[in-house]
This record gives sequence, C-alpha cells and structure tokens, in this order.
Amino acid sequence: MRKALLAINCIILSIGNCGAPLIARLYFIHGGKRVWFSSWLQTAGCPIILLLIVSAYIYRSRTTHPTSENKLFYMEPPLLVASAVIGILTGLDNYLYSYGLSRLPVSTSSLIIASQLAFTAGFAFLLVKQKFSAYSINAVFLLTIGAGVLALHSDSDRPENEPNREYILGFVMTLAASALYGFILPLVELTYKKANQELSYALVMEIQMVMCLFATAFCTVGMLLNNDFKALGREAREFKVGETKYYVVAICSAIVWQCFFLGGIGVVFCASSLLSGVVITVLLPVTEILAVVFYHEKFEAEKGVALALSLWGFLSYFYGDMKRMRKKKLAPETQLESTAFPNRLDTTV
Repeated sequence: MRKALLAINCIILSIGNCGAPLIARLYFIHGGKRVWFSSWLQTAGCPIILLLIVSAYIYRSRTTHPTSENKLFYMEPPLLVASAVIGILTGLDNYLYSYGLSRLPVSTSSLIIASQLAFTAGFAFLLVKQKFSAYSINAVFLLTIGAGVLALHSDSDRPENEPNREYILGFVMTLAASALYGFILPLVELTYKKANQELSYALVMEIQMVMCLFATAFCTVGMLLNNDFKALGREAREFKVGETKYYVVAICSAIVWQCFFLGGIGVVFCASSLLSGVVITVLLPVTEILAVVFYHEKFEAEKGVALALSLWGFLSYFYGDMKRMRKKKLAPETQLESTAFPNRLDTTV
C-alpha cells in the first residue's frame, strides 16, 4: 500500500511540477500582471483535498466496525497550529516564486529552482537527521553548482523591455523561494514525526488542507492590500488571448498547482523530504524542453552546462540509491531489523 501511494504521489507531483510553471508563465506572457493573484492560485484549488477527505470518511464508514469511531477530521490542536504556521510560510513562498516567474523565463526560473535540492538536503540534515551517502552528497553538490552557473550570465535571456533591476530582483526572489520551499519540506516531515497521534494518509490530507487554507488566506490579504480583486475584471477583458481564456488559464493553474502540492507532501509522507526534493528536481529537463518548445525561450551555453550538471546529479543520486537498496537486500541483518521494526507511518485511509 505504501509503495502504491508513493508511486501515485510521484505521478501527481510530476504532472504539477511540469505543468504548473508553464501555465503560471502563460498568465504573465499574455498580459497578466497581478503577482498576488498568481500566488493565490497556487493553493486556491484546495477544495479538491476536501473531496479526498470526504471520500476517505465514506470509505471508513463502510469498512470499519459500527462501534468504531469514525470522524471526518482527526487533527488535534497542536498539529493544527503547526500546519497553520507551515501554511503561512507556504503563502510567502508562493509570492516569492510568482514574483520571480513574472520576471524570468520558465527555463531560467526552473534551473534556479534546482538549487532547492541543496536547501532541502541541508534542512533535512538539521531538522530530521537525514543520512547521506557519497552519492547523495555528490548529487546535491552538482545540482547546486548547476544552478549557480546561471548567475554568471543571468541576463542572457532577459525578456524585451525588462529593466535590469527587475530581472535581477526576479532572480533573487526565485532563489529565495527555492530556499524557503527547501525549508518547508523537511519542516513538514518533522511535523509528521512529532505528531502525537497516529499518522494516516487521511490525516496527511487534513494537514495539507490546513496548509493550503492558510496559504490562500495569506495571499488573499496580499490581494486585498494590492486591490487585485478590483482589477481582475479589467485585466481579464484586456487579456491578449481573450477574456474566456483568462479564466481558463486561472482555473487550470489552480488545479495543476494543487497537483504539485498534493504530490510533494504525499511523497514526504510515503518516503522523505529529500526524495520529494529529488523528484521535483529530476523533472527539470522536461520543464526545460517544454519551455523551449512552447514559449520559444533561448537555450544558451550557460543553460546547457547547468542542465548537464543537473542530469549528472540526478544519475549520481539514483545510482547511490540503487546501490543502497542492493546492499539492503543482501544484508540479512537489515531485513530482520526492518521486519522487527516496521515503518511507524500508517498508510490506511
């Protein structure tokens, strides 16, 4: 069950990770200018999670004993507070990323986001005592260097009429978003470990729901202060490809971003924050290719070097993980230990 959940969440994360930046950039390319609105869309699709929670409740009501307790929500106050704090941080991260994406091409912002793995690894080591091998350390190093190569010639693909100051600020904001999300993933894993209640997948969905609600509330305040709600109607009418497509882009953006968050948090639950970071980063080449194909973005030498280093890092991580799994299978003591002490996470709904 746990492996199946992991596979499903990896697929959901892949859809969100490849599609969300492209759709979000589409909004800005065709005349969208509201950064807070773009940030708000990243978690506004959270009602989808409520459907999953209700489905889990119906499933439990049909399969559990009539005398068993079956509640719609199981989250206790300490976990609720922790989820709310992480949600506010997520809202801030959404704004930083949206601001960067409004100034940078998708290919450039995606390569900067590759540095997230280094931040995730560092915070995972500090917060949840993540263990590293020579291969995983090498992967983190290569991915970080690959993203840093872009800074050597960061304005080579600056959009036309984009002021130098705005472009550099977009670069910095995207890097800050990468660092903050690299902190959020291990923080979520730490929250799972410190939870004083049985951790099921349904409870994980409740945590995700609270996170998205508070992130959306954070961005809603930003929209109110920036008068975005008053300007959306005019912006929709002035959208270059039509008012109807404006709302289609907004709705699709909310749905695909929700796939990203659902999949990312799900992978943390089924495995670790480090693996979630690796899956996000390993899809970088796909996003790069799609951005070049659909948006005709430049693909110059710096991006080529960064992409090569990133691919090398991916291969290093997965080769090390394969070796670790092979050693685990060959070690009877490890198998006996894992049988005697099974994973504490409960994957039932």
